[in-house]
Amino acid sequence: MEYNPRLIEKKWQEIWKKNKSFEPQDDYKRPKKYILSMFPYPSGQIHMGHVRNYCIGDALARHYRQDGYNVLHPIGWDAFGLPAENAAIKHKTHPKDWTYNNIAHMRKELETLGLSFSHQREFATCDPIYSRWEQSLFIEMWKKGLVYRKKGFLNWCPHDQTVLANEQVINGRCWRCDTEVVQREMYQYYLKITAYAKELLESLDSLQGAWPNQVITMQQNWIGQSEGLEFDFRLDSESIQKLNGKFTAFSVFTTRPDTLYGVSIATLAVEHPIVQFMLQSNLLEPNIIKALTKMQNTTAKERAMLPKEGFALGISAIHPLSGEKIPIWVANYVLMEYGSGAVMVVPAHDERDFEFATSFNLPIKQVIESDNSSSLPYCQKEGKLIHSDFLNGLTPTEAAIKVIQHFEKEKKGQKITHYRLRDWGISRQRYWGTPIPLISCQQCGIVPEKDENLPVTLPLDIQIDGEGNPLEKHDTFKNCLCPQCGKPATRETDTMDTFMESSWYFLRYTTPPHLWEKQAFDEDSQQYWLGIDEYIGGIEHAILHLLYARFFTKVLRDMKKTHINEPFSHLLTQGMVLKDGAKMSKSKGNIVNPSDIINTYGADSARLFILFAAPPTKELEWNDNALEGAFRFIKRLFQKADSVQKTSQIPKIETKNLNAMEKLGRKKVYEALLKANNIYERKNEYAFNTLIATCMEAFNALNAQTNIQVLTEGYFILLRLLEPIIPHTASELSEILFQQTNFYCHIPLDTDALNSDSIKFAITINGKKRGEIEVDTECPQEEVLHLAKIEVAKWLENMQIIKEIIVPNKLVNFVIKP
Repeated sequence: MEYNPRLIEKKWQEIWKKNKSFEPQDDYKRPKKYILSMFPYPSGQIHMGHVRNYCIGDALARHYRQDGYNVLHPIGWDAFGLPAENAAIKHKTHPKDWTYNNIAHMRKELETLGLSFSHQREFATCDPIYSRWEQSLFIEMWKKGLVYRKKGFLNWCPHDQTVLANEQVINGRCWRCDTEVVQREMYQYYLKITAYAKELLESLDSLQGAWPNQVITMQQNWIGQSEGLEFDFRLDSESIQKLNGKFTAFSVFTTRPDTLYGVSIATLAVEHPIVQFMLQSNLLEPNIIKALTKMQNTTAKERAMLPKEGFALGISAIHPLSGEKIPIWVANYVLMEYGSGAVMVVPAHDERDFEFATSFNLPIKQVIESDNSSSLPYCQKEGKLIHSDFLNGLTPTEAAIKVIQHFEKEKKGQKITHYRLRDWGISRQRYWGTPIPLISCQQCGIVPEKDENLPVTLPLDIQIDGEGNPLEKHDTFKNCLCPQCGKPATRETDTMDTFMESSWYFLRYTTPPHLWEKQAFDEDSQQYWLGIDEYIGGIEHAILHLLYARFFTKVLRDMKKTHINEPFSHLLTQGMVLKDGAKMSKSKGNIVNPSDIINTYGADSARLFILFAAPPTKELEWNDNALEGAFRFIKRLFQKADSVQKTSQIPKIETKNLNAMEKLGRKKVYEALLKANNIYERKNEYAFNTLIATCMEAFNALNAQTNIQVLTEGYFILLRLLEPIIPHTASELSEILFQQTNFYCHIPLDTDALNSDSIKFAITINGKKRGEIEVDTECPQEEVLHLAKIEVAKWLENMQIIKEIIVPNKLVNFVIKP
């Protein structure tokens, strides 16, 4: 048979679409599998990362359908976001048009890969019906106190009069006009993710073995649990007076209360309310104000790379134990988003504090003595306390316990568990996002929109020029009536962070489409489909997306909208696709266009290569030769198929009646079947590359067969194993040869075939190893030579074999010359 990928792939894609072959069924008595790949942003063109992600998920979905599972394998579009607005500015188009045009284009590109997605459950997160339920969930969170509003610092471009996302700030300047960006304090809405910090951390234990260890560790570090003492530094009377009585104390958290007597100064973040008050009240020298303004307009990431910088504020606090005056400074390494934005500085026992103290000639007070503490800073919790009054002689652990007991007894502080995790700021001052469904009324305050008025939709008659938020300037959108009192009010013009949409989309897929208008979720469907059996996506989403999705799931569980504690039962993080040792990107000029590959070699060659080149979790280096090799393998499958007997059932064969070559062929086929069974059971591995390699070995053994029964049985099994990987090819050949009966029947493992004795021969050419074959112990020498020549055929092309040497049970060597 001749292999024509263009005709075959078009044929089967049309058949699958017409027959709705991949839609999940309503039969909730069947065993189920929910296979989900992280959904794409509609940038307009798929890349090889998409191909790899979706081919992995598709292989799993197709395999489980073969095994009789009811499979939910959906696709959607993470469709809101800043790139659409940037495109609107650049191309003078509307974000909606740009987005939906890109979706249409990418949908066609993905369809050419033969991916077995459910088309009926496809949606875009910018669809109004999706926004309607997201806004409804937001309002319920607001009513439960999980959403609140407070001031926060944002990137602000004075020239364009607009807030900038972090990715729009380049070297401290606006990406559009190159104006120096400043930090501007504005009201923002926050989700109270910290209310779930403890559970988010502890429930990671339930994911051990089901999620990659690296991802679990990254989430643990991001949540950042630590235990310590929280207490107040009281300001002295002169400082209280200097601050006009606005502040009397500030809160500090420390994990090292044992070192409290070693405090030299206290440092505040530049965003701390005390520092901000002093800046706004001109209580500092002009040169300090200028330096602090610059510090404030430097991102946390940039500050971490800068030398330690600080300034004395001219105010003091009272040491809570010794009663000494402690100078208060502002320092660039103290960040408001961590803790309370205030740090007690103990230079002798903290590396960062030591660096800061030596830079500014601050006192260094050693309070722990040990045989190992001859040089400072000494940061270990070993030794004895010194210069610490009632703590002297205690170990650091004993001292910490005693200090906490003292503070709690005197009601000056308490032992707390602190988390590095901060609440999630979701406000975005841009157009293309889900509108926040809140309204500000002078009489009623901030109130949610009525449920019957949802969704709050974006006005289409806007012009995006990059200067401010278009919604802020749209009177018809902005001005409204209060849902409570009916008086004139103002609609919120901020839109939601796009992580909101990706935090619950996987739950929405479980709802049958005919219910989408009526409700966000369907209880019976969720009970059946959840949790997600396999979630596939890049390691770059290990923290924020996965953390927010876990948070949403727990919130919705407590709101009685789902029953699960964790959304993703198993997680696979696929490796990046590289070319020339670097990640594919336009800037590096090393992009490989999937459409070009499909047009030249066919979708199945692309799928075969992408799954064969490396294990799913490892980086994949692009290789044009390997791609051509995948194409040649499929051609050979078609060519040999002419010798296969057409039948609707697997031939029955007795191993004992076969010769050595026939036994070897069957053994290789059943080794592939065994390999497939093992691979799909190893949920965190799915080493398709080894399965494909085993299938190729089996085909090579079949290619040498003259026994039509062995060949037919082998094809019956191999095409079933290859269908999840090269579905067009396997479907075409299986239809012609077996009426596709091989896809939907149970194939038992023939242990007799596996138990046949065999020997491995290394194959060398002019002494250099070029391959390996495995043959039955009774295989005649002429058959060994024949199989060896097939295995290393490409090395023998256009060559003259001068000598053939067999070392019994060990080696075949060919001496050749051109």
